[in-house]
Amino acid sequence: MDGTPSVVGDVMTRRVLALRTGAGFKDIVQAMRDWRVGAVPVLDDAGHVVGVVSEADLLPKEEYRDSDLDRYGRMRHLAELVKAEAATAERLMTTPAVTVAPDATLGQAARVMARARVKQLPVVAPDGALLGIVSRSDLLKVFLRGDAEIAEEVRREVVGHLFGPEAAGIRVEVHDGVVTLGGRVRETSLVPLAARLARAVPGVVDVRCALAGPPRRPDLDPDLPDAASARTR
Repeated sequence: MDGTPSVVGDVMTRRVLALRTGAGFKDIVQAMRDWRVGAVPVLDDAGHVVGVVSEADLLPKEEYRDSDLDRYGRMRHLAELVKAEAATAERLMTTPAVTVAPDATLGQAARVMARARVKQLPVVAPDGALLGIVSRSDLLKVFLRGDAEIAEEVRREVVGHLFGPEAAGIRVEVHDGVVTLGGRVRETSLVPLAARLARAVPGVVDVRCALAGPPRRPDLDPDLPDAASARTR
């Protein structure tokens, strides 16, 4: 797996735009435009991530500019109205920030993004210091891995470890990231595990498992009737 991205630290962007809590609204908009980003981490004086300002945090300023909501409407949209009145990163940011550690796997980072419904995550050290940013596109880089490299890892790390001497007779093919396993094995109970481990190899898109058990033994004396037939005569 040398050179293959497997954790967040392998794919994150290390040169990151960040804001201090006192950054003003117009400065935030300008910085996001200049850097072409949709969200920016906010740091305290010690450099720790305390929140994130996204485009969604900025839009209420325009959305509620001419708002004539009644009391009930204001209560329903209180959070948005607070954002609309905010003028600094400290009041605009969403807090606490959803972050990820550099040693988290790409799969773990993807799940955090999906659950939080965000497009990028600040990458932080154990003390909360900002190390980088990981985006959805960063997590997809692993799928650029070559088929030959994937096949070699599946043979070595999955097939070889699970099936030992039988591994030489097992076919491993990869096309566009889709792994196909074929051949016969003695321990059929290992087949689901082989498919699951192959699917976990970085860069694998899908697994098609055609592994089967050993062939049935041929009838040693096909001319003799079976016991059931003999009893009916």
